[in-house]
Amino acid sequence: MTRVLYPGSFDPVHNGHLEMVETAAGLFDEVVVAALINPSKGDGLLALEDRMALLDECFDHLDNVETRKFDGLVVDLAVDVEADFIIKGLRAVSDFESELQMAQMNAAISGVQTLFLPTATRRSFLASRLIREVVRLGGDVSDMVPEPVLRRLVGRLDR
Repeated sequence: MTRVLYPGSFDPVHNGHLEMVETAAGLFDEVVVAALINPSKGDGLLALEDRMALLDECFDHLDNVETRKFDGLVVDLAVDVEADFIIKGLRAVSDFESELQMAQMNAAISGVQTLFLPTATRRSFLASRLIREVVRLGGDVSDMVPEPVLRRLVGRLDR
């Protein structure tokens, strides 16, 4: 049985994340999606508890996916959940450059290897950072995020 860990800030979860998890759920026996507190990501849009609720709702159709929250080293969580691999999505060459360095560091620290999965071209531009910016400026992200996320974002901005 192969278990993989898919870590991220998921602030907010978008259709690229959904694609990655659905792909991983088809390739591996178990997928652990972990929402991390990441200070390097800047100002967040959604609280961690809101992100967790959205992850649960967005992935409830996948029987082999579980969600976790975590603040600390990804490799510590990988060891804790007994993940065979960490998976990361690649949208562009720039992702590969930064993710490769992180994967090598994680392997050096823990021995846990990282597998890279490419995103579909139609979603390669999606990034939570950009979606947060569009949402804050009142733009339409309805084609970029799952329905539960859109409802939450609209509700949050209407307050």
